[in-house]
Amino acid sequence: MGDRTAVTGVRARTRVTGTSLPASARSLWAGAWRSATGQWAVRLVLPVAIVLWSLSLRGVNLRAMGDLGLLQALPVLFWVALGLLILGFCLALGDRRTGNAWLLAHVLALIGMIHATPSILYPELRYAWAWKHVAVVDAMFRHSGAVPFAGGFDIYNQWPGFFQLNVLFLHAAGLRSPLDYAHWAPPFFNVALLGPLLLIYRSVTRDRRLIWGGVWVYYSCSWVGQDYFAPQAFAFLMFMAVMALVLRQLPTSALPHPGPRERSWPPGRLAAVFALMAVVVSSHQLTPVMQITALAALSLPRRNRRVTVPVLSGAVVLTALWDSTVARSYMAENIGGMLRELISPEANVTSGLYRLGSAAQAQVFVAWVDRALSAAVLLLAAIAFVRLRWIRRTGLPLLVCSPFVLLAANAYGGEMIFRAYLFALPAAAFLVAALLFGQSSRPRLRALVVYPLLLAMIGSLSFAYYGKEAMNEFTPEEVAATRYAVAVAPPGSQFVSLGSGVPGLDIHYDQHYRTQQFNLQGAVAGGQQTRDLRTALLEVAESNSAAPTFVILNRAALADNYLNGVLPAETIRRFREVLPRTPRFTLVYRNRDAVVYRYDPPLTRGLQ
Repeated sequence: MGDRTAVTGVRARTRVTGTSLPASARSLWAGAWRSATGQWAVRLVLPVAIVLWSLSLRGVNLRAMGDLGLLQALPVLFWVALGLLILGFCLALGDRRTGNAWLLAHVLALIGMIHATPSILYPELRYAWAWKHVAVVDAMFRHSGAVPFAGGFDIYNQWPGFFQLNVLFLHAAGLRSPLDYAHWAPPFFNVALLGPLLLIYRSVTRDRRLIWGGVWVYYSCSWVGQDYFAPQAFAFLMFMAVMALVLRQLPTSALPHPGPRERSWPPGRLAAVFALMAVVVSSHQLTPVMQITALAALSLPRRNRRVTVPVLSGAVVLTALWDSTVARSYMAENIGGMLRELISPEANVTSGLYRLGSAAQAQVFVAWVDRALSAAVLLLAAIAFVRLRWIRRTGLPLLVCSPFVLLAANAYGGEMIFRAYLFALPAAAFLVAALLFGQSSRPRLRALVVYPLLLAMIGSLSFAYYGKEAMNEFTPEEVAATRYAVAVAPPGSQFVSLGSGVPGLDIHYDQHYRTQQFNLQGAVAGGQQTRDLRTALLEVAESNSAAPTFVILNRAALADNYLNGVLPAETIRRFREVLPRTPRFTLVYRNRDAVVYRYDPPLTRGLQ
């Protein structure tokens, strides 16, 4: 009997351990299985998305770009890869065991897909303004300093920091022109911003989900496009570095301090902050003012003043010294206009919002998408401020608000409201992330629930960032036409273009110091659209009676006029028909994307 009982007990234990696990063991096993599956998913989705993105870029037809720019040329596979990358990031962020390296890899892949795609696809440098900045660096490189006979380009001599740094880099690298690397400025600046962003967010919290979620939201909503080869992109990077060091030093910082919380600035760190601020002051007009307003906002809480007041004082002194010495001529010419704009803040706010009435319908839609994205980010940040009490103790809400103070002071050519959004976005992105990825008992489920919103952010960014590429992208044929005109034009020649979208028209501008770039928009705008274009064009050409005038018509400039509604399509068509029949205009260069006409003034006028 006892032996039978013992055998039965053994069999029972065998059944329990071999085929019928307790509920707690089954739960543990299922949890381990789900965790292992989740880890495999995280590690599989990212490389698959990168491979699909790489495959999608093969054979892209840039000629397919229309009113919606690059959106019409990218294949479906590109958008599948982007959506898969977002899903992978949500899975990685929802798994507590995902390391920082994997989260960093997802962010770098996002930067690559959004910002490196044009650099890979386009054979020439993107943006007309980038070409202008290349010309300035080239002139300073050849003159080993300030450019003589700069004319309207003298403003770059007054804020030369970015350009002179590129000159130093050219000498150190043994290069001859920034065209060798300016093509990659957008991905470079966006990758470089990662450091300041991470330091800013780490100074607020130690929660990895909020830190990386804030970084992701920033890159998903940064549509303003001030990341090309330009002094403002460089100055914004330096501004972010200053803000990161300041926030790291505040009493509310979540980062460990080497001493008591009330400790003053370490001398080395303070010197680094002043050096960065000096670079900002010497590189751009607007960014130093944004820097001052941000530091002033951070100085409002009394507990911050031991840290912020010395830095704020330094920023004010450096800016005042620069504007009153090196940039004195520019400030003297423009101070009157700045003072007038102080009394019309409502015009400053709306100047960049309206100008849509005559634009192409596709561009009106793109404009409303980017405005809706900006409004949504600021609305979500405001909700986070109201709902999350701990957010109010940080300096980030102050940094969200500070850029918009300048709306009351200056319109900045209608761009101030968009520049204010750009400077507010780093802080606003963290507030949005705190709202979306905050404390949750089921972080993976929460991340997946947020997935549609992240898709909407990236979709809106794509419209805003890629929707104007028909006028931002230049073909080799357009570049060849401009280089021909610049090469054959004698000193004193005049260039006439139908818009600013002409690549490289400013190359060697110092050697043609009397060259006038005349924008024909002014000659046929407003009520003069019905004028005889032949008469208008002759007036422009004869205004320079001592040297030839070169008229350049290129694809991107015509797209600029059409998409922005500067000139009606009918006016552009008539202009192209009238030009060949206008006396003294000779066709000197033609390819499929550009034509160049030369006007020679009468000899009698040239001898006067």
